[in-house]
Amino acid sequence: MQKRRVYLALGSNLGDRRAHLRHALEELRDCGVQVDAVSALYETPPWGVLDQPAFLNIAVGGESDLDARALLVLAKRIEAAHGRDFAAGRWTARPLDIDIALIEGETVDEPDLIVPHVLLTERSFVLVPLADVAGDVLHPHLARPIAALRDTRPQAERDEVVRVAEVGWERAN
Repeated sequence: MQKRRVYLALGSNLGDRRAHLRHALEELRDCGVQVDAVSALYETPPWGVLDQPAFLNIAVGGESDLDARALLVLAKRIEAAHGRDFAAGRWTARPLDIDIALIEGETVDEPDLIVPHVLLTERSFVLVPLADVAGDVLHPHLARPIAALRDTRPQAERDEVVRVAEVGWERAN
């Protein structure tokens, strides 16, 4: 398969959150995703299940020849290696969460995999960091740039996405 741009959303709210995100970046790079863009680091309140710790969230962009299914398998493998308990249910606390936000030239609508991510446009905690690395990228179904979709979210919700480290945070000691 030909290489194309992939955009992933990563989050962590258990353990050493920064370390989980840093290690996930290394693992993605080691396994076929040439990550070349990493957003600033944001702290956000939990979404869905509210009684849990705050998340650190980032978005990344890179080149890969993995298709959506292979990317999902890789994401789940990396999440499991970081101790994610898949039996705990959706939207619960986790050391690492990796979602496929967008894949250039590929859309998928299957029971266990939807690309672009089905809730992408409803989540400021994804749209804000994603706009850092893919602000001009068009949503394939809506034909609107990610930055414009971010700006449609309520201001109060966007204000809850707090930048805690600038672009390049993953290289700092």
